[in-house]
Amino acid sequence: MRNRSFLCVLPIVAGLICFGLAATGQPGGGGKIRVLIVDGQNNHDWARTSPLLANLLESTGKFSVERATTPPRGAKADAWRTFRPSFGNYSVVVVNYNGETWPGDVRTAFERYVASGGGVVVVHAGNNPFADWEEYNRMIGLGWRNNRFGWRIYLDDGGRIHRVPPGEGPGAGHGRQHEYVVTIRDPEHPVTRGMPRQWLHTRDELYHGQRGPAEKMHILATAYSDPRTGGTGVHEPVVWYVPYGEGKVFTILLGHVGRSQADPVAMRCVGFVTLFRRAAEWVATGRVTLPVPRNFPSADRTSVIDLPRFGD
Repeated sequence: MRNRSFLCVLPIVAGLICFGLAATGQPGGGGKIRVLIVDGQNNHDWARTSPLLANLLESTGKFSVERATTPPRGAKADAWRTFRPSFGNYSVVVVNYNGETWPGDVRTAFERYVASGGGVVVVHAGNNPFADWEEYNRMIGLGWRNNRFGWRIYLDDGGRIHRVPPGEGPGAGHGRQHEYVVTIRDPEHPVTRGMPRQWLHTRDELYHGQRGPAEKMHILATAYSDPRTGGTGVHEPVVWYVPYGEGKVFTILLGHVGRSQADPVAMRCVGFVTLFRRAAEWVATGRVTLPVPRNFPSADRTSVIDLPRFGD
C-alpha cells in the first residue's frame, strides 16, 4: 500500500530489439501524427465506434487515421494471413478490439513496436482480450480477468493505493450503467493537467476488479464504484498508463457503446473526448498541446459534444 498516484515495481525485462520499425513518436506526412485503429472483433460496436474515434482525432487537425480490421470471430487460418498491420508506420495504435488472439508473428511485431517507442491507447474493452498473451498483460497492467489471474489495484477514500493478491477479492465486472464522478489522481501529468480535480462522466459502465501484473502503473484517474449501482465500495482505476520499453500504453476504461445502442453517449462525453485526444498526442510525442475545452464537465454537470445518433 502506498500513498501515491502511481505504482512502480521492477522494470520489465529488457532485450527486445527494434525489428526494422520506423521511428515512432514522429509526425507523418503533412506534419500530422499517424494513427492506426485496430478493430474487427468486439462485444461492443466497433464497426460504428472506430469511425467515431477516427473523427474525434482527425477533427483536431493533428492526426491522420487508418484502420486495420481483423477477420471475424471463427475465421479460418487463411483469413488471418492477411492481417499483418505495419505498426511501425504509425506513432499511435488505438486498440478498439476485444476478440481472438492475434497470430504469433503479429503479437511479436506489436511487442517490438511498443518496446522500440510506439504509443498505444487502449479504449474500454480493449483491455479485455489476450489473457493468454503475457506481454500484452504487462503492457496494460490490469485487464478483464478473473480474480485468480493477478493482482487487483484500488484506492481507498484517503487516496492510498491497495494491492490485492490473486485469489482474494472480486474479479473483473461492472455494475449498472450510470453517471459517475471521475477523480483526477495526478493533476500534473500532461494529459490530465488543467482538468477539474473531479468531473461528472456521462452514463457508462464502471469497470471494477480488474486484474493483472499491475507493474509500473501510473494511475491518472479513478472513479468510486458505488455499491448502490452494483459496485465494490472503493475507488477503481479508470485511466492509467504503463511504460513498456521505450513506449507507452495508455488505458481509458470509459467508453462503453453497446451494439444496440443508438446514442454513443459515453464517447460523446467531453471528458472522454479530451482524455482520448490528449492521450493519443502524448503517447506519440511525449507532450500535449491540445487544450482542455471550456465546456469540460464539472463535478456536478456532464457535458457532451454534438454528434449524430447512430442510424441518423
